[in-house]
Amino acid sequence: MAYAVRFHNTGGPEVLHLEEMAVGAPGPGQAKIRHIAVGLNFADTYFRTGMYPAPLPSGIGVEASGVVEAIGEGVNNVAVGDKVTYTGFVNTLGAYATERLIPAAPLIKLPPSISCEIAAAMTMRGLTSAYLLRRIWSLKAGDSILLHAAAGGVGLIVSQWAKLLGLTVIGTVSTEAKAQVARAHGCDHVILYSRENVAKRVREITIGLGVSVVYDSVGKDTLAASLDSLKRRGLLVCVGTASGPIPPIDAMQLAIKGSLFVTRPALADYIADPAEKDALAAEIFGHVAAGRIKIEINQRYELKDAAQAHRDLESRKTTGSSIFVV
Repeated sequence: MAYAVRFHNTGGPEVLHLEEMAVGAPGPGQAKIRHIAVGLNFADTYFRTGMYPAPLPSGIGVEASGVVEAIGEGVNNVAVGDKVTYTGFVNTLGAYATERLIPAAPLIKLPPSISCEIAAAMTMRGLTSAYLLRRIWSLKAGDSILLHAAAGGVGLIVSQWAKLLGLTVIGTVSTEAKAQVARAHGCDHVILYSRENVAKRVREITIGLGVSVVYDSVGKDTLAASLDSLKRRGLLVCVGTASGPIPPIDAMQLAIKGSLFVTRPALADYIADPAEKDALAAEIFGHVAAGRIKIEINQRYELKDAAQAHRDLESRKTTGSSIFVV
């Protein structure tokens, strides 16, 4: 018998419960996966609270890795016995499970050197980092970026990758302990946003110029500082809303502040094309396999502790990546 974390009503972490589930044989286009590790992502909390709608009752989680146990008719991208990983949204919801049926299309075969735990800790974060740095803006060596939540899972990958590209990385964190983590992973400058004026410090660091791009995964609480940290014709990438949805943006203010650009991208739109997904995956897996980017798994949980994992995540107690070990 398999087990899965489900919720019957939206709300706080307490709505998450581990339930016994029957998993049948895969149908056409499906694969049956035995999970080894499951990723914990902030997006999971959006489904739980109802910010991202899901039909109830619902499973939760959009990222996991494991072994293909069976495949349905028409599946040719994976075979029984393959180690695979996946991430996404609607078509992968329900990853907090010991095993499951899933459409085979999102599955990515793992290189031999990447373990399932590392894959669960990096597939969403790694692909997100890949499109942020390699698709959204034409960054060149010498450019400066501002990275909020620099000690988080995406933050640590972006910081390391940005240094490979020759960028200057300014990171924001909440504590000195997180500042040490961020520095150890490539941040050239770290700002403690609880003590310092972020935009003022960015201007000081950049000698008044501002940064080319701001990657903002915090949202409501950091919007003003993010806009005020950009150089003329710079880009604000709103990639998350950990503190709440961003307030409306006055287009005229973008002109007044230097003809700024703003985008709110979604990973799904950068991995919808299988060829692009494969290219991004190959790039990030290549860096990790070669040791150029290290994946930090700093929290491990069991599925039965999903509620506590969400509490830790939302209270910003975590650093790096968090996974469920199945």
